[in-house]
Amino acid sequence: MSEPIDLLIEPRWLIPVEPRGAMLEGQAVAVSAGDIVDVLPAEAARQRYLPARHVVLADHVLIPGLVNLHTHAAMTLLRGIADDLPLMEWLKNHIWPAEAKHVSAAFVRDGTLLACAEMLRGGITCFNDMYFFPEAAAEAARSLGMRAVLGLVVIEFPTAYAADAEDYIVKGLAARDRLRGDPLVSFCMAPHAPYTVSDASFERIATLAAQLDLPVHIHVHETRGEIEESVRRHGLRPIERLDRLGMLGPGLIAVHAAHLDAAEIRLLAKYDCSVAHCPTSNMKLASGIAPIVAKLGEGIRVGLGTDGAASNNRLDLFQEMRHAALLAKAVSGNAAAFDAHTVLRMATLNGAAALGLGDRIGSIEAGKAADLCAVRLNTVETAPCFNPASHLVYAAGREHVSHVWVNGVLQVENGALQQCNTSRLLDIAYLWQNKLTA
Repeated sequence: MSEPIDLLIEPRWLIPVEPRGAMLEGQAVAVSAGDIVDVLPAEAARQRYLPARHVVLADHVLIPGLVNLHTHAAMTLLRGIADDLPLMEWLKNHIWPAEAKHVSAAFVRDGTLLACAEMLRGGITCFNDMYFFPEAAAEAARSLGMRAVLGLVVIEFPTAYAADAEDYIVKGLAARDRLRGDPLVSFCMAPHAPYTVSDASFERIATLAAQLDLPVHIHVHETRGEIEESVRRHGLRPIERLDRLGMLGPGLIAVHAAHLDAAEIRLLAKYDCSVAHCPTSNMKLASGIAPIVAKLGEGIRVGLGTDGAASNNRLDLFQEMRHAALLAKAVSGNAAAFDAHTVLRMATLNGAAALGLGDRIGSIEAGKAADLCAVRLNTVETAPCFNPASHLVYAAGREHVSHVWVNGVLQVENGALQQCNTSRLLDIAYLWQNKLTA
């Protein structure tokens, strides 16, 4: 007798990410109660299971949902507001003043809603956020059924959200307490950067992260100027300062890490830290090219992030995969430096593991959550297809994403969002554009 399940998906190709390098044909994925219950040959699946919904994707590759390891989702409302500028001028003269005038819970809710819509349509099922008003961000993510890791941001100067570092921490922890029962929401500590956080605050964050078992998400070594300023102020490079303050460990996600020497790379590897590589943002702000080949060579866990839409200007992990691979080849002088499976793993399982979610998402395995993405490969620009993994990195784009499931729930079907009307999203965007340009 057939076993009833919620969903059976039959793609032409299946790239489970784990085991590494696997590429399967003629397989099916069985889903029930939000979880993957089986991965097996399609013919056997039809005999064993009785699905409430059976989806045949004859020209598609099925992959795990992509994991955006670093973004500022609400900054979608600031997309293009100040382009073609170096990081600190961009921040101090444009972004921070705009945020001081406009950021509110409503700004964060609406900006995050736009970001989630963009990310879901591009196959991203989970994002790691660093911004203010985390409960407003959670409201937006939940309304679209997206998985979110919310950063409890800490910074020394006042904003519309909090008055000082302790106020940020208190408000962040209170938000975590109120939302901790949500299956799609988790948290990390998010000190902004070494140049905006004091030693005392770092020591408090390190203690809280250890007590609460939370990852720590921080910009670090993004520019050479940041490193020079740290040496002037503290007599130490930022990574060395973080080490002395007890911040390095398996839960640390070092965002950008574009300027590391060999000793610093070994130090991150020693403490089993993760790196969020954001190649597009680093190029656009001329921050530098991160030594990713050397990091992977030392065994560092590297995931991919888009950064915010104000500095990218796309929340597009297909673009990040392509840029990461091409930059690594160009800088190393080795065309074999990054193969497609390695880059896809960075965009999925590596990001999940960095967030402490590797046992739930990031690969297509029985027992994991059904966060899945189907990519159509029968279009003019993707035909013929000799190697689906290679196509995902070098030929396909987010416009080829057809179906997205989060926790077993279909959130994108044939490229269309299932939980939100596009016209409503555009109305929100135009409303904020008027406010920001008034």
